[in-house]
Amino acid sequence: MHKPMLAALTVALGALGAALAQGSASPTGPGQTAAPTPRPLPAPEPPATVTATRNEPRALGFTPDKLARLKVPAGFQIKVMATNLGNARMMHVMPDGGIYLTRRAQGDIWYLKDVNKDGLFDAGERRMVAQNLKLVHGLDVRQNKLYAVGEKTIWVMDMSRDGGLSVPRVFADGFPDAGQHPARGLKWGPDGFLYASFGSTNNDAPTQNPEEATMLRIRPDGQWREVYARGLRHTIGFGWHPVTGTFYGMDQGSDWHGDNIPPEELNVIQRGRNYGWPFCYGDRNPDPYTNSSQIPGKITKAEYCGLTQGSLLNYTAHSAAIAMNFYTGSQFPAEYRNDAFVAFRGSWNRNEPSGYEIARVNFDAANRPTAIEPFITGFVYEEGGEWKQFGRVAGVATYTDGSLLFTDDQSGVIYRVLYTGGQ
Repeated sequence: MHKPMLAALTVALGALGAALAQGSASPTGPGQTAAPTPRPLPAPEPPATVTATRNEPRALGFTPDKLARLKVPAGFQIKVMATNLGNARMMHVMPDGGIYLTRRAQGDIWYLKDVNKDGLFDAGERRMVAQNLKLVHGLDVRQNKLYAVGEKTIWVMDMSRDGGLSVPRVFADGFPDAGQHPARGLKWGPDGFLYASFGSTNNDAPTQNPEEATMLRIRPDGQWREVYARGLRHTIGFGWHPVTGTFYGMDQGSDWHGDNIPPEELNVIQRGRNYGWPFCYGDRNPDPYTNSSQIPGKITKAEYCGLTQGSLLNYTAHSAAIAMNFYTGSQFPAEYRNDAFVAFRGSWNRNEPSGYEIARVNFDAANRPTAIEPFITGFVYEEGGEWKQFGRVAGVATYTDGSLLFTDDQSGVIYRVLYTGGQ
């Protein structure tokens, strides 16, 4: 009994199709608009020549006498809490002083706790609690579960009171290939979603996978995710300001573009924004060494950069920001509280090495970032006409007593910075 209705619908659709066909055959007929005027191709960019340097300071192992080379601000003291930890990367400090530590090269997670309160992680106070996690790096804790991210997978593990972990389970999978940037960042956001950063696989070209060079936002069950921000070459270190809740990230600039560009960037990470890589750097500056023919649409590089989000602050090129955490302790002077500390792992692509240091991001009384300045230096130095270094800093975290911890993934060291007031 539905056949008459079906026939009427068929006739109506047929008439609509005929009308559309007639209209398309007459571009200037009723209801039609004139064809758009073709845009001219953008003017060619002038040739650009770059002088790039490969300079990898000679790596030296840690020995106690090298502590004297490290420089800290007046009133601060630096000590060693542990050595021989292998490829010690990111840390998560628990309220009771236990520390989870990822070792990317070894693909495992360790638990350390200074039980006897001697200021050291002795051999009996450290143990492996998870393994067989390929390229495991960033980690965070939520609702008594530890989350960790590797090359293409995020795992979740149940935590026990003694620091032990259950067998890792896959929380989310199928993330982009690592390429030249296998270090992934991971943190739970104040909105209850998990955020993870996935770097680019190259220096200068847009990538095929839309999740590369991005910040991803992942639903708490791991079953859905979105590209929160793009155009971020390698933002491993990121976090939310403890007072304002503003989302900040430190992005690494491209290699082989000379000694001084592109700089390392401090960005405010906002949903839906494009931060310019690979065509722009800093405050929306066109990068002369990238191929403008790869820009989507017939626009110039300057026009494209004008549509992107610029950086707030910049730091020395090739310093290689690898971690950023806000200081929430009370042991340091009050002006340090809610500032951020950044681990700059160090350059290999600059005539005079940069990085190899812990830097401080200063925030003013209104909780706005005003400057990035060195805080701990001395890991790299020139001696006898040769550059040398004895530390590639990696993770940084506030310890339970308000001191600052950071790792050296080259020699497997955990350093501790205390404020003594000059005593």
